[in-house]
Amino acid sequence: MARPAVAKAMLRKLSLIGLLLPAPALAHPHVFVQVEMAVAFDAQGGVAVRLDWVYDAYFSMLVTADLGIDIDGDLQLTPDEQALLDAQVAAWPADFDGDLEVAQGDTILPLAPKRDHAMVYENGIIRETHLRPVAQLADRAAPLTILPYDPSYYVAYTLAGPVSVTGRDDCTVDIIPANLDAAYTLVEELLYGRPASDVGPDEDFPEVGRSFADKVVVTCAGLL
Repeated sequence: MARPAVAKAMLRKLSLIGLLLPAPALAHPHVFVQVEMAVAFDAQGGVAVRLDWVYDAYFSMLVTADLGIDIDGDLQLTPDEQALLDAQVAAWPADFDGDLEVAQGDTILPLAPKRDHAMVYENGIIRETHLRPVAQLADRAAPLTILPYDPSYYVAYTLAGPVSVTGRDDCTVDIIPANLDAAYTLVEELLYGRPASDVGPDEDFPEVGRSFADKVVVTCAGLL
């Protein structure tokens, strides 16, 4: 199946979209994902991030068209179509890390494999849900900083709605929106003032996705 020469994180994950994009098109996001997030604590002191990725209507349409599902356009999947969607999209390849960073201070925390992974197709929109447990905390007293992003910025993740906390009632959540002016300035600097159309087919676009990421800071009164 044809894919761009520069395979970006989301297309590697999906392994199914046949898009023939010229290299200059890779200079800005082409997949737009709304992120609904919850932070879940358990009785054993563990913490996990629950994510709902809500894909934009155009990309959802590309997925269904490429898989040959919902051909009748009734926005409902048969059991066989749902099984195909689950098999083709929910299976992450080994080199896809989930586009999620969880940190304490300057320490990026290791994440355990995803759990409770599900795909939903409703009203023409694909929603992918999963839980990412934090494998190990660096400091049980330090706040958690959570950023959803694709390093290549081929996929643009945007937080949607408030971030909830379950399992504890002594935590506060602060959302720090991305500084888009600073992010675009960084892109210009990394491209040395060149227009995006000058980025050649064998050239990777700078990994600036983190600069475009909304930041979630979870602070709890007691130990995590």
